[in-house]
Amino acid sequence: MAGPALVWFRDDYRLADNPALTAAIESGAPLLCFFILDESSPGIRPLGGSARWWLHGSLQALDESLTAMGARLILMKGPAEAVIKRIVTATNPSAIFWNRRYMAAEIAIDTTIKKRLSERGITVQSFNGRLINEPWEVKNQSGRPFQVFTPYFRAVSSRPVPKPLPAPRTIPAGRWPSSILDSNLNLTDLNLEPSKTDWAQGFSVHWQRGEAAARQKLEDFLDAGLPGYARNRDFPGMAGTTRLSPHLRFGEISPRQVWHAILARRDGLEDDAEKLLSEVAWREFCCQLLYQHPHLPDAPHSRRFEHFPWTDDAQALKAWQTGHTGYPIVDAGLRQLWQTGWMHNRVRMIAASFLVKHLLTDWRQGERWFWDTLVDADPANNAFSWQWIAGSGPDSAPFHRIFNPVGQGEKFDPQGDYVRAYVPELSKLSSSFIHKPWEAPPDVLRTAGIVLGETYPHPVVPHGPARERALEAFRNLRVAET
Repeated sequence: MAGPALVWFRDDYRLADNPALTAAIESGAPLLCFFILDESSPGIRPLGGSARWWLHGSLQALDESLTAMGARLILMKGPAEAVIKRIVTATNPSAIFWNRRYMAAEIAIDTTIKKRLSERGITVQSFNGRLINEPWEVKNQSGRPFQVFTPYFRAVSSRPVPKPLPAPRTIPAGRWPSSILDSNLNLTDLNLEPSKTDWAQGFSVHWQRGEAAARQKLEDFLDAGLPGYARNRDFPGMAGTTRLSPHLRFGEISPRQVWHAILARRDGLEDDAEKLLSEVAWREFCCQLLYQHPHLPDAPHSRRFEHFPWTDDAQALKAWQTGHTGYPIVDAGLRQLWQTGWMHNRVRMIAASFLVKHLLTDWRQGERWFWDTLVDADPANNAFSWQWIAGSGPDSAPFHRIFNPVGQGEKFDPQGDYVRAYVPELSKLSSSFIHKPWEAPPDVLRTAGIVLGETYPHPVVPHGPARERALEAFRNLRVAET
């Protein structure tokens, strides 16, 4: 009698449009579903704190969905290769199914596991469950991967996108042997959510984790948010973005599901739909670049930045991390991040530019902070976005493009709604001064209850001199190259 089919869940915590799960069911074998928290295999980067919080909810929701169908999710912890060996020895499976991963360390782990299982006569089947197009599929006319987003998006827009797979109606669940059940961990044993100091206690006000929540959020946004999306997405004081990023990050919804849902609603909203589709494609473009250039989280892609004269100002970095730079739009973004585990994308660019260019702080400091504090911390998007703002990555903004935080605030938060929401000490200041409180007359500050340097900080650096310092550093870097 053939053995059971193993289904290994990893960043694909959903039942619908899950190719590995669907194929396992179609094999006809009884299914054994499991998850491994691997934080110790070579090259694996452990999740940051906020992402771990999200993972807890994803696993809980997935287990509830499987349980409703008579199956269950076994939770294990340790190096994936060693854990898989234990599971295989105990269950004697006929096959194992998983959706592919694309980080260099993950690929190496999966390749080794596949080789060893195949040598034992166990069928290993892997699928594309994370992307619309895998990193090696979309190429330019020269047969090479795209390095620039605009032609990449044109190319993917012309390719057919398979329709999402339906959720299974039933799951033929197998029986786990007692040796595995005895070592099965409770979700709390994984220590994913904070315990001593619950810094994530406010997250649940803003987020509901799991597949059902992801699908509802998509539907709600398409109903109310797609009209005007191309414009509204830039204004952080509006509910103008999908906020689907953490759901996509953890595979609670697939990009194919999002893509087809957008297409079904685009009539009469072509510009808005096109912009939203480009955001889905941008996520895939980042993944393709990280697949090609595994060094992106750790080293500048452009070698000219290897010797950039970054400063080492711990006090300035702390002011940025805690939202006390004295620039309201920057501070609002960092406080939103700390309170909710998420930051509006426009503000991410403003805040990142400020750290790298106004404070001349190495972009890797920001990348690490976002990795730890974002619920949607994605290895490809996070790394590439920081290199993009620093001017050191492929298809990046030039270094000399330096955002003026006052001008950006006045343009994208003209009434100060976003700042007032996250910097309440400025809430009584008029829109004329809310992005530059240091210019407000003394009587205006007094009426608003603001004492600069006490209730709200002076700017940690003045914009003009900080901008010139950054440009001078870049000019000197270019001179050193010649």
